Amino acid sequence: MYHINTTQTESKNFTNVSSVFTHQVLPVLYSIICACAFVLNGLAVWIFYRVPSSSSLVVYLKNMLVADVLMLFTYPWRVVGDLGYGGLQLKLIVCRYTAVLFYLSLYTGITFMSLISLERYFKIVRSTSAVSSFLQRISVAKALGLLTWVIMMFFMLPNSILSNQPIPKDFSCMAVKSDLGRRWHEISAHFNVGIFWVAFLLMVFCYTSIACHVYRSYKRVQQDSSQTGRRSNRSIFSLLAVFVFCFVPYHVCRVPYTISQMPKADFSSYSCFILFQLKEATLFLTALNVCLDPVIYFFMCRRFRELLLKKMPSVNRENKRPPTGIGLSISIL
Repeated sequence: MYHINTTQTESKNFTNVSSVFTHQVLPVLYSIICACAFVLNGLAVWIFYRVPSSSSLVVYLKNMLVADVLMLFTYPWRVVGDLGYGGLQLKLIVCRYTAVLFYLSLYTGITFMSLISLERYFKIVRSTSAVSSFLQRISVAKALGLLTWVIMMFFMLPNSILSNQPIPKDFSCMAVKSDLGRRWHEISAHFNVGIFWVAFLLMVFCYTSIACHVYRSYKRVQQDSSQTGRRSNRSIFSLLAVFVFCFVPYHVCRVPYTISQMPKADFSSYSCFILFQLKEATLFLTALNVCLDPVIYFFMCRRFRELLLKKMPSVNRENKRPPTGIGLSISIL
């Protein structure tokens, strides 16, 4: 069973373990990324407010930003809880509300990343197909965005509603769930993991196809593909690189950790403790996503890039306009 835990809900036989890493190091790291993400996402909100939703790509990027902002609101609660403040009431708030919001935002953002890769694939590789013209419609993008939020809320919000049991003395997030809540938690967790692996495979396929298409295009027009091609590939794989760095380690580590949590698992207490620490470390990488997504906005949205550069007084007008090769590599996404 997949467990949505705070750092106080730890591996079996280690429910009250005090760890320097999880209770001292991680709160500091979360505080740092919270401060950085507040500035970066605040700037992104300000810029996207001035960017019209004139394409399906912009619609998906704006939805990604909404998911990141919602996720960001959960970090202060985690920091305070990890430092040992707030008592059982704060732990209950984290389990019932902020942890649910964190995972809701996390997998919603992953879904929009996969939609972006799919839209880019059809626009660049299959630009003449009927599916491409369909996906480019703004109304379709908005409908898919709304459908994504509705589906994710359907699977995640019951985890909050069904955490309605009295607070036990030996507190854990699973202990405050009803029997239906535990079952629904398992269903929603498997659903989320399925979303991740489908999104990962889809993105690998889409961006591999795009990279091959761009390479063939450069060869066909007999351009020097060494430097320009490298720049294009960096732009193409910016989203995939963020996805792999932030999300893959957690979902790989989650497999042995989940097995260790099963009642019949033959894991020593020390092994369970180590797996818990690894799970928390890789979960931090997923939280780091809110600081890296603005880089994706910069590379993928030309209007976002222009407005950002206008706010940088040290950048003169010549530097604002990229050379032809770079312009091609960025605008192709």
